[in-house]
Amino acid sequence: MHCTHAPVPTPTSPATRSGTPTRSGTRGRAPLRVAALGAGGLLLSGCGSAPVPPPGSQQDLRARLPKAVRDAGVLRIGSYLNYPPVDFKDPAGGPAGLDPELAKAVGSYLGLRVEFVDMPFEKLLPAVRARQLDLAMSAVIDTKQRQLGAADDGHRSDEGVDFVDYFATGTSMVVKTGNQLDLTTLDSLCGRTVAVQRGTVQDELAGRQTAACLRAGKQLQIHRFDTDEQALAEVAAGTAVADLNDYPVAQYNTTQSGRAGVFQLASTHFLRSGPYGITVAKDNTALRDAVAKALDQVIRGGEYDKILDKWNVHYGAISSAVVNGGL
Repeated sequence: MHCTHAPVPTPTSPATRSGTPTRSGTRGRAPLRVAALGAGGLLLSGCGSAPVPPPGSQQDLRARLPKAVRDAGVLRIGSYLNYPPVDFKDPAGGPAGLDPELAKAVGSYLGLRVEFVDMPFEKLLPAVRARQLDLAMSAVIDTKQRQLGAADDGHRSDEGVDFVDYFATGTSMVVKTGNQLDLTTLDSLCGRTVAVQRGTVQDELAGRQTAACLRAGKQLQIHRFDTDEQALAEVAAGTAVADLNDYPVAQYNTTQSGRAGVFQLASTHFLRSGPYGITVAKDNTALRDAVAKALDQVIRGGEYDKILDKWNVHYGAISSAVVNGGL
């Protein structure tokens, strides 16, 4: 029998751009509707072929996954669960926050269970590159340096990683309430001591600032810690004048019970901007692209907005998934 097939509709690619993603009218958008098979899918007409899954459906997205991940039925995601409200542990010890909830939503579109592995932040990217983890999702800021595996001196230190960007953020400065030292910029930190979490973009940012401060004749001291909680405690004790961290965490640290009135944001502008990215091994493009398409479905379906609103971080919403959009 000769079988003829109606053309399969071509999926519309989500809009992307090379810079930091920004929100563009996502709230209130109706979920993406998939055309019925009879209207444009594969016409069987007595043939033995299986129907082609509609673009964007769970079957379609699952088929895009690497076989090993599909067979395992689970996404192993590394995260340092000590960074509220982005990722932390709930009272029962389970993962909570923006990242775990978005990860579960993405996993559901891929037909996969999500399993979080708690580990120190600086070990996350190496674990992804070594395929000890499928992904890392822990407020990891997408930068060209991380994409290329470049060290601070510009030389390549490893093969780098890929990112699927899901949230727009930036670096903020937390100081004691009153900001008596009038700290507003990185240059204003020269001659003083700043606290940061080890291995973060803020650690890199402070490290670069030391050279600028030396040129000005004012040495910048950096105290590095395993957690942002420890860095914040330095500010409370007066051992450091400021703590550098991501805006969602900085806002949390200045508004939550027990902290409001103790800490404040030093300025309203970001010291550095950049998107959070789901981290994927450079040679795992099939998983990267499947995750990007699943994230687009989470955004279009409205669940993305609900999760961001729950954690009061709606200001960082993006309109579509972007691969390697960091600068």
